[in-house]
Amino acid sequence: MKNSKFRKSCLELGLLLAMSVFMTGCVVTVDGKSAYIAPAPDTAEVSNGASADTDREVINQVSLLQGLTFGDYSGSVPVSRLRELGDTGIGTFDALNGELIMLDGTVYRAAYDGSVEEVADEETIPFSNVTFFDADEEFSLSGIDNVNTLKSELDAKVDELGDNRFYMIKATGSFTNMQVRSELPQTEPYKPLAEVLETDQTFFDYENIKGTVVGLYCPAYMNDLNAVGWHFHFVSDDRLYGGHVLDLGAEELDISIDRTDGFAMVLPDNDMFNNFDLTIDQSEDIKKVETGED
Repeated sequence: MKNSKFRKSCLELGLLLAMSVFMTGCVVTVDGKSAYIAPAPDTAEVSNGASADTDREVINQVSLLQGLTFGDYSGSVPVSRLRELGDTGIGTFDALNGELIMLDGTVYRAAYDGSVEEVADEETIPFSNVTFFDADEEFSLSGIDNVNTLKSELDAKVDELGDNRFYMIKATGSFTNMQVRSELPQTEPYKPLAEVLETDQTFFDYENIKGTVVGLYCPAYMNDLNAVGWHFHFVSDDRLYGGHVLDLGAEELDISIDRTDGFAMVLPDNDMFNNFDLTIDQSEDIKKVETGED
């Protein structure tokens, strides 16, 4: 009986030790030689920088668009951190060095010369909107004559799903025409964005090009934090071309839409941003920035 109890106690102790090693790791010594047994991997980690407790129903915004239009192009969040906030989105880079497209967890720069490249984790972001994309609906659109037609079709879907929510979309297909823009990187002291675009934006027109438009919709109450309505960036399937979308056309597009109920913002901490007078109405400048029109 005593031997049976002893064996049971040894078994229980062995199980406890095994669980301890599994969870925390330990150093063991055999014949005078030591080795570290690593703990089990963190199973809470999932793909694209998210973890099991990540709230995927949030649009994460870096800074204000109004800060960008005033001329705050200083990066405040590294790309590595941006990947922890989402896997799909749009934005720009430190010193206004190109247009940002995040697609399926990869961050691309559409540069001033029309080229596209993957961006290193160390680069920083002054403004962006990203989310972990989970398609709530998928559908097709046909007869897209221009960017306003696409916006109208998507607005109809927003009316159906709820005007006061955020939406991220992916529109994939073959585009009969695609007009995009990017910008020359800036040097300090920075000029307001509308002034930069008068002299330093570059335009590119493509025909019969396959790719994906990543788009963000902001509701009307976001007027003082971002541009209301739709904002589109594009990257081609071969990852050679892209930019901020000014116009497009397509016979048919496959649309995935992610309705997102949450919003969070990371503010920069620099003297320029801290001293902006954000009570100034920038609506006309924002319209010029978004559409390229006066």
